Amino acid sequence: MVGETNLAKLVNSLSPKLNKGEYIFTTVKNTESITRSDILCEFKEQEGITIILSRQKADDLNLPYDFIASWITLNVHSSLQAVGLTAAFSTELASQGISCNVISGYYHDHIFVNKKDESKAIESLKNLSVV
Repeated sequence: MVGETNLAKLVNSLSPKLNKGEYIFTTVKNTESITRSDILCEFKEQEGITIILSRQKADDLNLPYDFIASWITLNVHSSLQAVGLTAAFSTELASQGISCNVISGYYHDHIFVNKKDESKAIESLKNLSVV
């Protein structure tokens, strides 16, 4: 199934969904001591492996973090080749003083915002969809 590439259609169909929970980003040298199903996402960098997981799991594992995030999923099926979607929603969030960390999956884009900004971010994304 091919994702949407038309920017206007994508923006008008964002349908942001706030996922329950609190999430953190941390870095580890290896993931051997962490159950694979507990890791939401991982990315190998030269300095270490960045992982995203629930705050509760990070606390259970005594992992360090300094950013508590809320996870928003854009329920539009965007193509990995779509041009401008990330720029559109990140510009809107930036105009509201909200930083965002974006991960693109095969089907959807996922945005991590500061926990304190989750309501404002959802509202901003919904407003962007109706412009």
